[in-house]
Amino acid sequence: MSKKQADYLTSLLGDVGQDIATPTSQPVTPPKAGMTLLARESALARVATGEVKQVTQLLLDPNRVRIWHGNPRHQASLTEETCRDLIDAILAEGGQKVPAVIRRINNDPDYEYEVIAGSRRHWVISWLRANNYPDMMFLAQVYSLDDEAAFRISDIENRARKDVSDFERARTYLHALELHYNGKQSRMAERLRLSKGWLSKMLSVASLPDWVVDAFASPAEIQMKSCYTLAQKIQSLTHTNDNDRLAKVKNEAIKISLEQMNRKTAQKAGITAVDVIRRLMNSDCLENNAETLLKLEVSSGRTAISVLSSNRNGVSVRLHAGSGATLKELSELLQKALQELEKQGKGLRT
Repeated sequence: MSKKQADYLTSLLGDVGQDIATPTSQPVTPPKAGMTLLARESALARVATGEVKQVTQLLLDPNRVRIWHGNPRHQASLTEETCRDLIDAILAEGGQKVPAVIRRINNDPDYEYEVIAGSRRHWVISWLRANNYPDMMFLAQVYSLDDEAAFRISDIENRARKDVSDFERARTYLHALELHYNGKQSRMAERLRLSKGWLSKMLSVASLPDWVVDAFASPAEIQMKSCYTLAQKIQSLTHTNDNDRLAKVKNEAIKISLEQMNRKTAQKAGITAVDVIRRLMNSDCLENNAETLLKLEVSSGRTAISVLSSNRNGVSVRLHAGSGATLKELSELLQKALQELEKQGKGLRT
């Protein structure tokens, strides 16, 4: 955890008393000290006075607990494969040692609590109970939290997790902006201790339309650093009502999403995020919509060189970024392209 995140936790979380109740015969083992994950969870368990009125630690049947709607983690991505490390850790330790953060709910006949932070632990305990460990219990600390405090606690926990993608967090921020901060980015940035510029970029990426999101092999591949420029492009075309160019981008996105589906059906690797972004960024260019005379690919199947035109003024060639071609390969492909143009009678004319 970075110093900035640690400082934020220090201000967000403070010492409060604990009322520990164990409704089962199993003892509650306190978290061990000296580990980064445990230290973070321990900090999350100390919420500032005024936000927390009571803290209770329980061992629960996970079926009594639902996931809070504001949790950023993509629940469908939780599988035995993606959670194998946590499954093995809980089995090795004889049970869950790091409590989740939950709160009590009312007016729901199916559930008594909801998970604010710890949905992955909840999934693993549920999976273990269904797979030969029926006595495994879900360890959680119960807090009295309003929605905004719950959102901040969930956010600071997930900032340190690599398996929560930028896009998942960004969409959660976009939802929270109106729900908790009346659409005021500066207020939200202040409460979350984020830079205004960084938050603005995240919200731009979160605003990508679904037809763009569907073009990626997985929403997890949508990262702020690589997709911010694409998000700016879509926003600019939308705000200026440049419908013709926007339609070209949308058509290319639909084409890519169909290719992704076909690759998935054939159990082939999806089109990479780099290629998706490149194709969408170039889809509305005039030269991209003109007939291409020649395309040359590297061994990976990616286009490295395109010959756009050849006339008395010269030959127009595009070198494609992201092809992975070395300078030597580009030189050889360029020579090959010129030779092929000569065969077609379209070579350099002196």
